[in-house]
Amino acid sequence: MVTLASDRREFERGSSPSVKIVYLHQYFRTPAMSGGTRSYEMARRLVAAGHQVDLLTADLDGGKGLTWRTESIDGINVHWLPLSYDNRMGYLRRVWVFAVYAVRASFRASRLKTDLIFASSTPLTVVLPAVAASRWRRPMVFEVRDLWPDVPIALGALPNPLLQRLARTLERFAYRRARAVVALSPGMADGVRNAGYQGRLSVIPNSCDNDVFAVDASLGADFRRTRSWLGDRPLVVYTGTFGKVNGISYMVDLAKHLALIDPEVRLLAVGGGGEEAMVRQHAERAGVLNKNFFIEPPVPKRDLPAVLSAADLCSSWVIPVQELEANSANKFFDALAAGRPVAINHGGWMKDLINNQGIGLVLDPLDAHDGAGKVHRFLSDPQALSRASDAARTLATEVFARDVLADKLIRLLEQVRAEDSPSHHSRWNHERKRK
Repeated sequence: MVTLASDRREFERGSSPSVKIVYLHQYFRTPAMSGGTRSYEMARRLVAAGHQVDLLTADLDGGKGLTWRTESIDGINVHWLPLSYDNRMGYLRRVWVFAVYAVRASFRASRLKTDLIFASSTPLTVVLPAVAASRWRRPMVFEVRDLWPDVPIALGALPNPLLQRLARTLERFAYRRARAVVALSPGMADGVRNAGYQGRLSVIPNSCDNDVFAVDASLGADFRRTRSWLGDRPLVVYTGTFGKVNGISYMVDLAKHLALIDPEVRLLAVGGGGEEAMVRQHAERAGVLNKNFFIEPPVPKRDLPAVLSAADLCSSWVIPVQELEANSANKFFDALAAGRPVAINHGGWMKDLINNQGIGLVLDPLDAHDGAGKVHRFLSDPQALSRASDAARTLATEVFARDVLADKLIRLLEQVRAEDSPSHHSRWNHERKRK
């Protein structure tokens, strides 16, 4: 059985009183939208546990002005700030969007009554409204979804030494202000420690929405039937962003080599982003676009089960940069929830999971020809596919189930709030005097 070695602390949970939580996450998405739904799933479970949640986010489709609008979504008070954002934006434009959200959310959050602030990064600038909401009194729990600024520095997005120092200062400030830190992978937890944090640290990775992906096989059959290029052929699927860090060109290279090894295999990339045009051009030059490699637009989370039900092998790619190996990709856990094997092309904790649990393939990021051979052999072995699918389902239900991991987060937030209560401080002071 898999254990998350970085998460050794258990939290006592009694009949906790209702907690007013300000939840800060710039990229909140619901199942009706494309993209990861972690903050939605966690927030609605906090509400179900009896807590009040005000979630401040950005309406990525934008709109006129910078006027907040509020709506209730499954009991979550969602505060939307019209603020366009797209993976195609340049880095400086993205920084500007981060800054606008940080400033506007600071004013908004500081006016909300709260017992606790839960701030989810990236971007790292989310710590600024978190501090504003705390009014320097309320406890703040900080969630690390990516190692910032390690990743942008490694990618060359922060080449200026002064900006790097400022980013490091902001990172240390975030950890100093946090009563507890949540990391989405063991590698991220190591990065938090390496930054000097010595407080309470929990690893709560992305999770499997097993109920969402438990669909009838007919859904996948319908998906295949409506695509003449697919039919009953083997299918490798990618669902996610076409960004610089994702390196979807690797999938195109796999398609090029598979066209020679096994021309019946189909590869489908569902998504969009800043490198979509480049990926299309690369696929055209490689002679695989709309032959054995296909691109479809992103779909809402609620429509993903049909896509994954049709897949024989799912995938999650990143470019070969060590700092990216700590990622906790939603698409990886969606594949497990769907009971599908998964292929990756990087090291880190997911590589260990795949190798130790037998749930898929680890491919060489620098040798797509070798990777294509492994994919061909795997897809040609029904027993290997069946074993990996069974192992994926077991891992999804026994280790990464959303309810289990959400309960860890709820217990942590309740414990942090309890430690900040007047009764706790009075008891602590009394015990200290007796000593």
